[in-house]
Amino acid sequence: MDLSNLKPARGSVKNRTRIARGQGSGKGGTSTRGHKGQKSRSGYSKKIGFEGGQMPLQRRIPKHGFKNINRKEYKAINLSTLQALAEKRNLGKIDPETLIKAGLISKNALVKILGNGKLTKKLDVTAHAFSQAAAKAIESVKGTVTKL
Repeated sequence: MDLSNLKPARGSVKNRTRIARGQGSGKGGTSTRGHKGQKSRSGYSKKIGFEGGQMPLQRRIPKHGFKNINRKEYKAINLSTLQALAEKRNLGKIDPETLIKAGLISKNALVKILGNGKLTKKLDVTAHAFSQAAAKAIESVKGTVTKL
């Protein structure tokens, strides 16, 4: 056996059905489209969500809510995360650049520090927003809070 006489397994390869190539092909005439009607014509395409004239789902369901275009999306970072990061890298100052290098946020993200966890190390924290509990916890260990 060599590459020159390899063949696919018997029955694994089928010829493509050539539709609309005459009566002798068995798929001529109406070309598998049935008789008459809209779907048999060329250029037919059904509208997305069309339900045969019944009121479509996207029109039956009521509208609600709105998207606030002025919303600011913050990436939440807890005090426990800051504590772990400061101990691991022996840091005294934490800002968005430090968090980007640590892989916690992307470069355009806005950061909000939340008060979950305990902070034992004195840290100078710079971020876009702070929860009241987080600011109080940072200041209670003689750290500083700087808003960007």
